[in-house]
Amino acid sequence: MSRQTPTTTAQRTVTAFDTGVGRPAVAKDDTWITTGRAARELGLRRTEFDLAVRLGRIRTEPGRVAAERRVARAEIERLRAGPDFPEALRRSVHAVGTAEGAALLGVAKARFTRLARLGLVVPVAFHLNRYRAVVWLYLADELRLFGDDEKNAALLTGRTPEGLRGLLDSGIDLRPRNWRSRHLGFLLREAEDPWARAGAVASFLDPLHVAQVVRDPYERSHVHGFRRRPPGGGSPDSPGARIAADLMTARDPDEIAWLRADLARLVDEARGHRPAPRPSGSRPFPSHRTASESEPPTSRRPALAPPPGRPAAPARPDTPAAGDRARRRGLLARWRHRTVRSAGRP
Repeated sequence: MSRQTPTTTAQRTVTAFDTGVGRPAVAKDDTWITTGRAARELGLRRTEFDLAVRLGRIRTEPGRVAAERRVARAEIERLRAGPDFPEALRRSVHAVGTAEGAALLGVAKARFTRLARLGLVVPVAFHLNRYRAVVWLYLADELRLFGDDEKNAALLTGRTPEGLRGLLDSGIDLRPRNWRSRHLGFLLREAEDPWARAGAVASFLDPLHVAQVVRDPYERSHVHGFRRRPPGGGSPDSPGARIAADLMTARDPDEIAWLRADLARLVDEARGHRPAPRPSGSRPFPSHRTASESEPPTSRRPALAPPPGRPAAPARPDTPAAGDRARRRGLLARWRHRTVRSAGRP
């Protein structure tokens, strides 16, 4: 019978707190990577990567921290396995300014600008130059498709049709509006739940319009928490940030009406999905929406790229709103009433 060596207290302590030295190391989880690392592995500049995400070329998921995105390792491998990588991916997100865009179409820069103002070519992004002037960017692939379409040949040569010249003379410029429509589509695709989608739509409305649609202060505060800042970064109070915020805010009456209707619908959906947080014991604010706020004016919804020769019509500022007409009728009725009464006096 063999004799066992007694185990000392020191030996028991080392056994209980084994450091694992000499064991195989556990592999680090590489399922997800940051967007910065993903851009480097795909050979893209950060601006190209961000544009690829907005266009749906690269799929991202919410990160562990609010407002953070991450990319699955499987997504990187999918893109690497694509044909002609990485040149094909770079070409798909190649954006050009007015000068290069005009060269692609074989037209003068002035004509290219007119086409963009009419909404016939749609910007995909913008940035501010050192003079704080807005520089619109367009996808090179989309411009090539526009130039190769025989239906657009008349727009690239000769005189601009009279109807389009009249729109240009009126000062029409659909570049900001069409960019907003495109950017809103990206924000809605990225949103994870109805409240986030409502916040995406609210990002394009003046806070006063949001307050008129979302009457409950707690719901309104919750929606504002999902509002997205304009692209470009920087301090919110900087001149560049204010210009970007102005470009992101809807100005045309029909565009505002469409966004208000969408916001009201999305808040209804979000309320049914999950009520907005509020202090215990507080009651929901009564909602009083008009028909125009609850039913989107689909017949006036702006198109991203109107067909050649038929750009989206500009809003008519001389058309009075229904509220103005009612107010004028009321004033006229009171004036007539006073006139009748004074005429009947001796």
